[in-house]
Amino acid sequence: MPNEWWRDAVIYQVYPRSFADSDGDGMGDLPGITGRLPHLKQLGIDAVWLSPFYPSPQHDAGYDVADYRSVDPRFGYLGDADKLVTEAHHLGLKFIVDLVPNHTSSEHAWFQAALAASPGSPERERYIFRDGRGDQPPNSWTSMFGGSAWERVPDGQWYLHLFDVSQPDLNWGNPEVRAEFTGILRFWLDRGVDGFRVDVAHGLIKEATLAEWTQPSAILGGLDPVGPRPPMWDQDGVHEIYQEWRAVLNEYEPARILVAEAWVAPADRLARYVRPDEMHQAFNFEYLEAPWRAADLRKVISSTLAANDSVGAPTTWVLSNHDVVRHASRLGYPAGTRRMNGIGADDPQPDAGLGLRRARAATLQMLALPGSVYLYQGEELGLPEHTTMPDEVREDPAWKRSGHTERGRDGCRVPIPWEADAPSYGFGPSDASWLPQPATWAEFALDRQAGVPGSTWELYRRALSLRNEHGLGRGTLTWQETSSDVLAFRNGDVLVLSNLGKSLVALPAGARVLLTSEPLDADGRLPGDVTVWAVV
Repeated sequence: MPNEWWRDAVIYQVYPRSFADSDGDGMGDLPGITGRLPHLKQLGIDAVWLSPFYPSPQHDAGYDVADYRSVDPRFGYLGDADKLVTEAHHLGLKFIVDLVPNHTSSEHAWFQAALAASPGSPERERYIFRDGRGDQPPNSWTSMFGGSAWERVPDGQWYLHLFDVSQPDLNWGNPEVRAEFTGILRFWLDRGVDGFRVDVAHGLIKEATLAEWTQPSAILGGLDPVGPRPPMWDQDGVHEIYQEWRAVLNEYEPARILVAEAWVAPADRLARYVRPDEMHQAFNFEYLEAPWRAADLRKVISSTLAANDSVGAPTTWVLSNHDVVRHASRLGYPAGTRRMNGIGADDPQPDAGLGLRRARAATLQMLALPGSVYLYQGEELGLPEHTTMPDEVREDPAWKRSGHTERGRDGCRVPIPWEADAPSYGFGPSDASWLPQPATWAEFALDRQAGVPGSTWELYRRALSLRNEHGLGRGTLTWQETSSDVLAFRNGDVLVLSNLGKSLVALPAGARVLLTSEPLDADGRLPGDVTVWAVV
């Protein structure tokens, strides 16, 4: 399968606001990303996934799209997007863009037309408008960002918004909506993009009667593999949509891909999204959420590999993204502690040293697994969550809509540091930064790590090189029996040991060490919270 490049690809997520600012206005942009692509090539990744850059009022950092066929002037112009795709391809990198089909911005022309139209009109049929129950909304569904999922308009009807009030949900039972998004796919495919990461892929179809649901609807970041499926998530009708999309992508060469952001459990339910005539990949959030315990990790790895193997799809592995606390901080809490939705200065703080140590071990473990890997910008620098951000600068709508109880995702979205002694740590030519950068981030800057043995940057770079050299992405995992605190497996000729306990672990006799996340002890034994790759 030489053309199926995604099966073992290492894909790097760029969050446009926070990657590189070319003009000094404090906001990252497309020319800034283009200028930094050589960094990603040097790192050793295979593809770039770019979070939304479309025209948007930015109520949810671009996931409220006002025009799917253009570029927000904050980030540049359509020609800048073309140059970015061209330069990525010149460097041998694939280029994936974000698609947000569950909802539009309330400033989208379609929604403005719906507000101006009357109940029952074709314009309103593009969204989910309903009459209320007297002065109450149509049902008790809640928004992912807090509060009701319904908003009333002046003529008395209500519209559904599973996210912010500025993000009205589209009606995917409407053929006009389906035709519009087929056109959007073709627009970007014709411009050369190599695929789409599909936002909220499990949410497009709602249960037909909008059945009552009084439990919290927050399946994002809270997988429940045994409870009943909420009527707004993972309905069977979504699969017909992705079959239609797959047929469109199949018309293009070289191969293009669809990647599902689908918070779905158990693993065999998620595997339905990656059957041969649907999507190519789906994010493995069960792995991201797994506690730092050997038994839990082994269970998740085994179940997800088996589920994806059953439909002939590769498994993906991910530890951080723009929606969760960075794993260098998340793993700084005791195993089993749940920290996904932001950390504030008055919250219990993670152990920074322990968090980075475990993050490096977890990353080395992840990069040895067969399948495809997703990296989030800055994790190759060991960046932690910004946990002391002043509350008054937070922009995530979850912060406001939750009544200031959910810190939100701003802490993982802070502009990344490139140069320790430059303005905004090299993010841009000025000191401006749309979210404040911690004063301690100079130590994480790329120019403090490049060429420094043992740095997190060099660990990632070496691991990606060895992963490619040993064909780990297309290998086969075989578990090795060991003590209960150790995760041990073989992938091809590489033995991987992750010590999640406190006792030192001896390596097999004759083992030749390829790479360790931290040094072995003086006797060549594996310390706690360390991963080693070896050939025996």
